[in-house]
Amino acid sequence: MKTDFKSVDEYIQTFPKDIQLLLENVRASIIKKAPEAVESISYGMPAYKTNGKPLVYFAGYKKHIGFYATPTGHSEFANELSNYKQGKGSVQFPIDHPIPYWLIEQIVVFRVKENELKSSKH
Repeated sequence: MKTDFKSVDEYIQTFPKDIQLLLENVRASIIKKAPEAVESISYGMPAYKTNGKPLVYFAGYKKHIGFYATPTGHSEFANELSNYKQGKGSVQFPIDHPIPYWLIEQIVVFRVKENELKSSKH
């Protein structure tokens, strides 16, 4: 799979229309709660930073949407994420079930606050 995307739009356009819609909704959820976040491509996927620090990442796959909020974003919401397949700092939202955009938004809010606290300590 290609990893040298120039933009998040270019990344999303490589997926089938139904997955593009899900990815655009994840993107909108992130931007809604972190409008000041800097959007880029990192590790071959859409990435967001606040205060110069990684905030969250997401990626599309054939059967799920991967969401990466560093280990703290996932440990803080362990109960809410318990129904989903997870790895260290990652969760998989199956595309054949409703994507929990409300939960993505809550995690983004948590991570924004976390990044603000980290940057204020320097």
